[in-house]
Amino acid sequence: MKMHINFYKKVLVAGLVLISLFNTSCNEELLDPVPLTTFSEASVFNTPDRILQQVRGIYSAVKNGSFYGGRFLIYHDIRGEEFLNETTNGVTGFSTWTHTIVSSTGEVNTLWNAAYYAINSANLLIDGLEKNKTVLNNEALANNYLAEARFLRALCYHSMLSIYARPFADGNGSKPGLPLRLLPEKGAANNDLARSTVAEVYTQILSDLNFAEQNLPANYATPYLNTTRAHKNTAIALKTRVFLEMGRYQDVITEATKIVSTTAPFRASTGIANTLQADVTNTFRTPYTTTESIFSMPMTELNLPGTQNGLGSYYNPGPRGIGDFSLNPKGIIGNTTDFTTTDKRRGWVLTVSNKPYLNKFPIGPQHLDYVPVIRYAEVLLNLAEAISRTSGVNDLAVALLNAVHGRSDAAKVYTATEFANGTALANQILTERRIELVGEGFRTRDLMRLLQTIPGKANVAAVNPSQSEYIWPIPQAELNVNKLIVQNP
Repeated sequence: MKMHINFYKKVLVAGLVLISLFNTSCNEELLDPVPLTTFSEASVFNTPDRILQQVRGIYSAVKNGSFYGGRFLIYHDIRGEEFLNETTNGVTGFSTWTHTIVSSTGEVNTLWNAAYYAINSANLLIDGLEKNKTVLNNEALANNYLAEARFLRALCYHSMLSIYARPFADGNGSKPGLPLRLLPEKGAANNDLARSTVAEVYTQILSDLNFAEQNLPANYATPYLNTTRAHKNTAIALKTRVFLEMGRYQDVITEATKIVSTTAPFRASTGIANTLQADVTNTFRTPYTTTESIFSMPMTELNLPGTQNGLGSYYNPGPRGIGDFSLNPKGIIGNTTDFTTTDKRRGWVLTVSNKPYLNKFPIGPQHLDYVPVIRYAEVLLNLAEAISRTSGVNDLAVALLNAVHGRSDAAKVYTATEFANGTALANQILTERRIELVGEGFRTRDLMRLLQTIPGKANVAAVNPSQSEYIWPIPQAELNVNKLIVQNP
């Protein structure tokens, strides 16, 4: 418990000054903060401990309940067909579920603000530390901190692209992306900034991740830190996701093979020995720090994502016997061919009042479940799909699929002869992702990177890639203060 509080909660006032100036309640406040009056910028970076507090502050910003504390993952899942809304509660994503989002909708604005708050926190650290490296008297440590900031900035920009911009596959990244803010914003002078293209934002993301890979440590001193702070394998793993969403499958293979052995049991041979857990449920129970969890957002009773933000608060029925979202019987849980009744992951399905709920994140009502950002299972499936799309039916791709599926359903072993071609194998891997990664924010990301229709559910119609509802609009708060930004068509 002490370690948790120290890294994510214990932040000195002086160390928070630059970050706390950026209120996320509206974009105008984000870009026009209260002037620096209590502390000078130099004083915030004048001791090693204060610099470390700045690093911790970036992680805390990313862990905001409206972002990676829960809601970002939830929005990507409930936009798809796996969940049914039970409460029609506008506060908990009903507009997202129904695809009735407009630029003034709350979640559109709060997610944007939270992400840019985190980005600006990273930019403040990068700028301030570059000017004050001598305070640390340790070049490697300074670059470690810079790499963490750049990794988190990359994670933020990539996440925002996935919901506010057209997928890379639509025009090879030529469509409008995001305002690419790489300098610390301390006033309103730089409010006006046009959108870079999707490809330009991806270029910056990859630059940040390459720097991170080169300068992050191979590991930390404890399993907790290896799970909650970025290390080399974290940057590599995120690159596999980035390249997969760009359709650069050979690059997925290049990156993944840095941390995935060529034979089972698959594990990373350098840095942290990341590998699958023999029992998938161990990944989602205390202490949440297994070697499968490459990067997670930790929670404690003193440091929670906030009311109606935690994963469990959306998916579990809770003491009322009803949750905001139940599992759709016509979704992946209705596929008993691929998701058999003996699959151990069926234990995530909890039936209450004849409705199935996702019990993957059961710790409540405080919602102490760690938020999984990157798991080794995803990396294996990223690699398997990339191989199938470049080499067709391939023994290694099948073995990777079996590694993920087989630990929960040993009775089913896929063979290469079952698949007519690489597309058939890739489709099976996509089905496996629906099972393994349900509730972790991947469903609509997987559909959109392939320019596939978001299926309908209940009384909500499907959304095809040509519809404006396929992505979220630019928030009204940003349009109000940024004269150079343009709305999605």
